[in-house]
Amino acid sequence: MLDFVKDKKMAVRQLQLILCDIVVIQLASFLALLVRFELVIQNIDPVFVSSVLHYAPIHTVITLVLFWVFRLYHSLWRYASITEMGNIVYAGVCSGLIQLVLLPLLDWPVPRSYYILCPMFLICLVIAERYSYRLLRSLWHKDSRSQCRRVMVVGAGEAGQMLVSELQSSPRLNYRPVCIIDDDPRKWNRYFQNVKIVGGREKIQRAARRFGVDTILIALPSMDKKKRKEIVDIARCTRCEVKILPGMSQLIKGEVFASQLRPLDLEDLLGRDSVQVEMKDIGNYISGKRVLVTGGGGSIGSELCRQIASYGPEQLVIFDIYENNAYDIQQELLKKYPKLDLKVEIGSVRDEGRLETIFQRFRPQLVYHAAAHKHVPLMEESPNEAVKNNVFGTLKTVATADRYQVERFVLISSDKAVNPTSLMGATKRICEMIIQAYNAHSGTDFVAVRFGNVLGSNGSVVPLFRKQIAEGGPVTVTHPDMVRYFMTIPEAVSLVLQAGAYARGGEIFVLDMGEPVKIVDMARKLIELSGFKPDVDIKIEFTGMRPGEKLFEELLLDEEGLTKTKNDLIYIGRPIRFDEGQFAEQLQRLERSALAEDGKVWALVEEIVPTYHKTDNGKTEPEPERIPVGAAQ
Repeated sequence: MLDFVKDKKMAVRQLQLILCDIVVIQLASFLALLVRFELVIQNIDPVFVSSVLHYAPIHTVITLVLFWVFRLYHSLWRYASITEMGNIVYAGVCSGLIQLVLLPLLDWPVPRSYYILCPMFLICLVIAERYSYRLLRSLWHKDSRSQCRRVMVVGAGEAGQMLVSELQSSPRLNYRPVCIIDDDPRKWNRYFQNVKIVGGREKIQRAARRFGVDTILIALPSMDKKKRKEIVDIARCTRCEVKILPGMSQLIKGEVFASQLRPLDLEDLLGRDSVQVEMKDIGNYISGKRVLVTGGGGSIGSELCRQIASYGPEQLVIFDIYENNAYDIQQELLKKYPKLDLKVEIGSVRDEGRLETIFQRFRPQLVYHAAAHKHVPLMEESPNEAVKNNVFGTLKTVATADRYQVERFVLISSDKAVNPTSLMGATKRICEMIIQAYNAHSGTDFVAVRFGNVLGSNGSVVPLFRKQIAEGGPVTVTHPDMVRYFMTIPEAVSLVLQAGAYARGGEIFVLDMGEPVKIVDMARKLIELSGFKPDVDIKIEFTGMRPGEKLFEELLLDEEGLTKTKNDLIYIGRPIRFDEGQFAEQLQRLERSALAEDGKVWALVEEIVPTYHKTDNGKTEPEPERIPVGAAQ
């Protein structure tokens, strides 16, 4: 219905323009004769008047068609630029050339100067007609602009200029550009549409005070995120509202509108550069393959399904215990990829019979194992469930994949598997050991990919903080020195897929998660993004560390070392040797203990994972020295 209304309004505007152009075309012809005869109507030869009147219908139709061809009825004249002016000139010249041919052929004489004067007047009148729209709008709304929000635009490039043009011509947006910031000294003290470019980023705070700025609009879509973050941090210090133009796609299309501006989000404040992956590598090993994703309805699993679907698999099978999440991703993928052979199966990785049925029926060639219990404090309270689901769910899935000769099996692991202080982290380390043990004796390439926290995942701290801010606070942080690595879900998943393309079997891939972020700093930034002042409008409270937590997460065990891959954000940890026979016996005892609920799982897990040190009521063991990704080669 909305599209119909928009189309109807567009049709009415086009009709109004056509009617105006009909008048302009006749007026151009009359003025050409009038100027030729020195502005005295009585001096005009009646023969010439007769010729122009006879040609008028033909002239009108041809010129209107030319205007349509040159898209003079499709442009938004509020934002008209040199391109639209050029199209008017081209259409007017073509109309004049056609007259030059047709009038002599039809034997309708006109003065020779008419062939020059008529297109000249036509071009001038059409330009005046089109651009008078902008002038009238600015005059009508001149008084109302004093009530608009005063805006600083950061970026005087193409995107910034488009943005300023729209703000100047659209008072309904309630924004009035008062100054522009750009780092290019050649642009300083110049004006764009009567708005001064006052200087570089170092002038942002001073200019905000001088011009009484209410809102800062950052129009730097082509700048890398790390450099853009520096400008964002300066802008945030002004306490002005800050909005940002999201990306390059609109600029490439020539469509930069104020409606595309969005408030800052946490990704802007983290300042990570966009992750780059080799699409060809990923496509080569996913395209045309049958792919199974366990836990496919979860935050990581569903993003795996989205990205896998984009590479054209022969079949994608989503396997999840929770039907609501599985249904949501099913409907999303069916809508976006109607030709995708998509299967959604409900079941648990702890059910050997169900796994057997799934593998026998679909014969997957690639398996991404994302099914797991991941919530650290909850798993401390339910350790047997963590062991049953994470350890033995993985073991059963791995064994089934081995029997059905899956080509490649990718385990989604965690940085919490490194020197774990939580049972969840320890179970993930055992899963990595299962992968490496099976890989040594299987035709399947078993690998694991280890990474840190992802923004917005189920159980992530970010949704919790947003909820607490919406409720008026307080925002709860466990410890002022708590540090975590963060990456967006799409970035992490794209690197998982890239690591899968590199897999040869037995590797533990480690993702470079960038710089660690203090959780309390993240809380403060989220409060500021919501328009509040930390510790003034919204309080931050420290609640103490919970069982299983530690101050720092690591991505690498001391013994592992690192090997580079072609992607600078993906490394390979060297496998740690262990006694596989002893490991198998330990797993049997662990399974019996978990099923019996006899309370021995803590000790058995610690026996299997020597680097595991259980915390006592949130009091962690002393932190080992951290080895940053990329430090060892």
